[in-house]
Amino acid sequence: MQEDFWNDPDVAQKVLKQVKQLKDKLELYDGLVTSHQDFEMLAEMALEEADDSIEQDIVTGVDRLAQEIEALELETLLSGEFDHNSCILSIHAGTGGTDAQDWASMLMRMFTRWAEGRGYTVRILDLLRDEEAGIKSTALEIEGDNAYGYLKSEKGVHRLVRISPFDSSGKRHTSFASVDVMPVLDEEITVDIDPGDLRIDTFRASGAGGQHVNMTDSAVRITHLPTGIVVQCQNERSQHSNRATAMRMLTAKLFELKEREHKERIEDLAGDYSQIAWGSQIRSYVFNPYNLVKDHRTGAEVGNVYGVMDGDLDVFIQAYLKENSRKS
Repeated sequence: MQEDFWNDPDVAQKVLKQVKQLKDKLELYDGLVTSHQDFEMLAEMALEEADDSIEQDIVTGVDRLAQEIEALELETLLSGEFDHNSCILSIHAGTGGTDAQDWASMLMRMFTRWAEGRGYTVRILDLLRDEEAGIKSTALEIEGDNAYGYLKSEKGVHRLVRISPFDSSGKRHTSFASVDVMPVLDEEITVDIDPGDLRIDTFRASGAGGQHVNMTDSAVRITHLPTGIVVQCQNERSQHSNRATAMRMLTAKLFELKEREHKERIEDLAGDYSQIAWGSQIRSYVFNPYNLVKDHRTGAEVGNVYGVMDGDLDVFIQAYLKENSRKS
């Protein structure tokens, strides 16, 4: 270690975090190798002694080992610059009225269950409920290694087909909601945003946060006028904190957009990015007349729609990452 390593604590902490990530991967790999060797030895002993009593234990253990190896292989596909970062995932109800708002709340639960199942931390940054049912929009910060790398596969329009619980005639309805995912950027990454390009509005928060939040104009909405991008936060107790979080969200979105558009400057971005192309859904969730979830980009599909809604998304995430790795 260099003598001046601790002169810049922020850089030092970043390096230590990277070292820990590498050590964790090496320990995981070494553990998989050891497990493979143990099962080989156990199988050889069972054959030599003609002992069938441990056959099921070996089969179960090998299946589990295969899943762990597949998970590690999947992680190697996360080669993007920000794939290992945490992320901000936002959901907006689209066409479909109350059904779409209910669908947005179902997606919020689905992503929350998936994240919690991986041991990630989920924090609500913004939540706009509807008076009748569901939510109009939400923004979630999902904190954990590789959160952005995995969840970037979910960006796009999600389509629901079901018998509407809000329709007394029992007709089948189609609803839409959009999902956006952006990486949580390291503090040293900055974006030059002209304050003159921003419209900042404050309003009374309507979500969770306690009585203080609900009685003051603490919520903040920021609109980036050249692109039409809108972000807002009402999770924190103070307007200052909400504004800082909203600016962090806007910075991440503009940076991600600039990189995707291959632009050198924010000023080169123009146009309304808040519009949603409902004809280009990435995935359909069908509850009626049959049960099926199908990803239209990869062809991956699952018949257990209720399992998917309970957070079982890995089959779609894996298919997306593998498909992208073949294209690159």
